[in-house]
Amino acid sequence: MTRSTDISPLSVLLSRVDAVIDGAPPIGTIPSGFPSLDKMLGGGFRRGDLVVLSGDTASGKSALALAIALRAAMAGSQALFLSGEMTVDRVLERVIAIEARTRIDDLRLGTLDDDARAKAGAVALDLRDHLPVVDRIPAGGVPEIGSLADGAQADLVVVDSLSSLAPRDVDRDEALARVVRDLKELALDRNVVVFSVAELPGLTPRPDPRPTLDDFAAHGAVKRHADVVLAIYRPEMYEQARDIAGATELLVRKNRNGPTGYVDLYFYTQWMRFEDMLDPER
Repeated sequence: MTRSTDISPLSVLLSRVDAVIDGAPPIGTIPSGFPSLDKMLGGGFRRGDLVVLSGDTASGKSALALAIALRAAMAGSQALFLSGEMTVDRVLERVIAIEARTRIDDLRLGTLDDDARAKAGAVALDLRDHLPVVDRIPAGGVPEIGSLADGAQADLVVVDSLSSLAPRDVDRDEALARVVRDLKELALDRNVVVFSVAELPGLTPRPDPRPTLDDFAAHGAVKRHADVVLAIYRPEMYEQARDIAGATELLVRKNRNGPTGYVDLYFYTQWMRFEDMLDPER
């Protein structure tokens, strides 16, 4: 019997492994833009994965999700950022504030000094061709998100937030569980990274307010279906010591393909900007 000369899936996989060994980035991986996190995740987020970012109210979840979408777009990936809580203009204000290191209130009120105005203008010019596609979460839910992802030819789809997709006239946990399952199917069907924000309020009264996998409602759907679960913990929200302002632990609570642990970030609240403590941007 003659052996087929077609290239087998295993041969394709081995060629990708050889390319990585030779220094190429992992195939099918979308870097987060935060080197310490990417190292823990084996290079970044993998196509087909559902990533969930959680945290307490006002912990900076939307800011970090936007930063990841922005850095992915700047690195050459097609990113789609969908907001259920902000208009497109407000999201773009945050983009300028993050990259120009400028206060959002100064942008909104036009109280920038000459240097800050020049920097904001330069950032807007630099980002003109490297922005994620920004839109509102569509009324059609996850199927419509799939259509938007197709139109944007997205590699990364960021949804802010999970609760914005859940109908309010049905059992909340069951609705959230269905959304989680649908987002995972979307990631697999479109071969994209789906990155969703999830709020976990009420962490303050307990001795350790760091989010855990058991904090999620949705009948355990996040714990079961998400490939990567991240959680923001900012000590200054729960403690009064002055020397911890801005310090942030980004906890990797689940990593289907690798280790868990945490990475150290720093949050500049005035700019809504996160930096990797071990590899900050200059």
